[in-house]
Amino acid sequence: MRLDKNNLIDILILSSRVLLSWTLLNYGYGKISGNQFGVSQQELSLPLKEVGLYRLSWFFFDHQPFKFFIGISQIISGLLILYNRTLIIGIFISIPIFLNILVIDITYIQQSSFVWRLSWYLFLDTLILWYYRDKIFLMLKNITNGITIKYKHPIWLFLLIPIFSIGLDFFIFLIKYIVDKLLGF
Repeated sequence: MRLDKNNLIDILILSSRVLLSWTLLNYGYGKISGNQFGVSQQELSLPLKEVGLYRLSWFFFDHQPFKFFIGISQIISGLLILYNRTLIIGIFISIPIFLNILVIDITYIQQSSFVWRLSWYLFLDTLILWYYRDKIFLMLKNITNGITIKYKHPIWLFLLIPIFSIGLDFFIFLIKYIVDKLLGF
């Protein structure tokens, strides 16, 4: 096998996929297993003004179902990135995960090594999307092409759409009211 430019780029993309996948799986498992987030009892006894933003954020992130949801999302994204058929979906899921962590780190942790690492992961996501841009453009074209309502409606019906929308929003409150009455709340 000759290592030419195309082969080296392909190896870079594969290596990036493995790195992103491993990172997501590792952090996702850390959240599920309880090895990430939380604070010590000593920190919990401190007055709030003495707790740093970093430790305070870790206290808030340690609550369920937030921690479980983020961990499962990271694991799913990491697994999807490993498989060719689901790579692009996994990358699209990982972007908001990495971006959210980056903004949290900039806001609360303020450690430049994490900011650089997360920026690097987002760059690798972008690099992978660029490498498969022909597939992505085709996918976006298929998703956005020809989306219309299925049936023709008279124009006066469109004037009632805001009322129907409000009714849809009210519907969940009606269901909640009925369930609360049935359960005795």
